[in-house]
Amino acid sequence: MDEPASRPLRVCYFGTYRANYNRNQIMIAGLRLAGVEVVECHETLWRGIEDRSWAATGGWLTPAFWVRLVKAYARILRRYRQVGAYDVLVVGYPGILDVFLARGLATLRRKPLVWDVFLSVYEVACERGWQQSKPASVRLLNWVEAIALRMPQLGLLDTPFYADWFRKQYPRLPTPLDHVLIGVDERIFSTPESLPPAKDGEATGVPEHQKNKIRVLYYGSYLPNHGIRTILEAMRLLTDHVEIQLEMVGRGIEQELARELAAKWELNNVTFVDWLDKPALVQRICQADILLGAFGNTVHSLVTIHNKTYEGLAMGKVVLTGDSPVMRQYFHPGEDVALCSQADAQGLAQAILTLAADPELRKRIGENGRRYVLENFTLRHIGASFSDILWRLVRSFGR
Repeated sequence: MDEPASRPLRVCYFGTYRANYNRNQIMIAGLRLAGVEVVECHETLWRGIEDRSWAATGGWLTPAFWVRLVKAYARILRRYRQVGAYDVLVVGYPGILDVFLARGLATLRRKPLVWDVFLSVYEVACERGWQQSKPASVRLLNWVEAIALRMPQLGLLDTPFYADWFRKQYPRLPTPLDHVLIGVDERIFSTPESLPPAKDGEATGVPEHQKNKIRVLYYGSYLPNHGIRTILEAMRLLTDHVEIQLEMVGRGIEQELARELAAKWELNNVTFVDWLDKPALVQRICQADILLGAFGNTVHSLVTIHNKTYEGLAMGKVVLTGDSPVMRQYFHPGEDVALCSQADAQGLAQAILTLAADPELRKRIGENGRRYVLENFTLRHIGASFSDILWRLVRSFGR
């Protein structure tokens, strides 16, 4: 680890990044825990998942979007003038457009620029099928992303596997790439005994109809890489096992597909709940016996580790997710996480049955997983990793 400088590192965290997104919150909180002074120069641009989908499928080419963007940048520039001196400018996720403005500002101050790329907007568009429905817009996104990646002195992803994918996708990319794992905010996702007491009137127990059941929980944004169809096909195979019940929490692109499949296959073992705030979500995780990860067969399924993996394990729950090289790089199958083949409904159903039948196995994996996550992937660990990367860049910049 690099030795700290005689004064704290000062970072300007810049852009229209999603301030309530786990990745940005953990990166900023982690830096602050590492003793870094973080000044946020932020303006809200994105209104929700529907707004981002509209923008990515061609809305970003409309005059209305650019009027919004210019107004947001005008407000950001007013904030930026009050920032004062800093050592490095960091563009948060998503920053595919912000990084162009940030490059100019960092250059004027003669400071290094880092972009937390985190996800390929182009690959996200491809996974969601927009390459077929909006081919011109997606091709343009690919071109813009390729140019945007040349703006910073350093680009960040969440795993080295994803960084390798970017290098293959953009083989002439001159920008160095590094990685900072997603990790978990253990102050929020913790074991029941360490959580604050429930507020008056707040339900904390297991619902009556779920008692004496094996409670399987999925939560998320119903993205293609989550393998929603695979999850529901597995539950279709488990309909005779009435003790196993799946609750799906969240909303997103494939939510309607999930509801349609559940109705078509008459899945009485699946219930749906709209998106919950974090305290309510944490309560749901506390009540679950098995937490599901992602089971798709897309790029993001194979090169990233989903936040719910870290979150569930931090709470001492057994997490069952899709097998991949990146999972085996950072976890130990059967010891601190449960894995099954990606996009394999039969394999997923069998893995759920195995865990459902063995409470001691669930307990052992959950306890091992919690210990392992707390020893390796907390805010403190993520902040130290990110801080080291920034210090190295600052010290080498201009040499």
